[in-house]
Amino acid sequence: MKTYINLGWLLLITFFFDIQLTHITMNKLDLTKVFKRYYTAASVPELVTIEKGLFVTITGKGDPNGAVFAECTAALYAVAYGIKFSSKQKGVDFTVSKLEGFWWVDNYNVDPLTVPRDQWHYELAIRLPDEVTQQQFSESVLSAEKKKKSAYIREVDFKHIEEGWSVQLLHTGPFSEEPVSLKKMDDFMQQQGLQMNGRHHEIYLSDFRKTAPEKLKTILRHPVKK
Repeated sequence: MKTYINLGWLLLITFFFDIQLTHITMNKLDLTKVFKRYYTAASVPELVTIEKGLFVTITGKGDPNGAVFAECTAALYAVAYGIKFSSKQKGVDFTVSKLEGFWWVDNYNVDPLTVPRDQWHYELAIRLPDEVTQQQFSESVLSAEKKKKSAYIREVDFKHIEEGWSVQLLHTGPFSEEPVSLKKMDDFMQQQGLQMNGRHHEIYLSDFRKTAPEKLKTILRHPVKK
């Protein structure tokens, strides 16, 4: 009888643990689902309104295939993961979200694609849950700096970004073929009587280190105005 009682308690404890584990897993935030409209676009140009979001960002200049761009990206992820672990300790875990990039050149009157890549400006960004605090960010920067010893960690910023009225499109394929999609967006803007009102924005839905170029999915977005 004692054996059956002990077995019963063991099953009860196991059942309770399974419930708790399921509860924890279900409470892990996936920001692509929480902000589904932000991370979703059609394969044809569309006009949308993009709400304000909270981000960690880092600004730089140069060829996206260069060493500095790689260092900036690594620094950004180091801080983002530090915030994730900090939030997890507070009982609110989340999946580190998609990498994004805002791109521009000094002369807005020229076609950016005609400008040498080493002259491109960028601000890389990763969206955060709205509940993340300035203190969490500051602590994560200090922690990441101790672990990574990178001069770029201190360049990471913590800010809100709001684009508002925007034209967007889901581009499928290699980055080199983006001009075809950008032309569709430009034609749509002209038809609607719209003009650019900010920086070109890309959201990288695919991991370009692991995904074949022809299968890459990227949201292209332009803030606009009448």
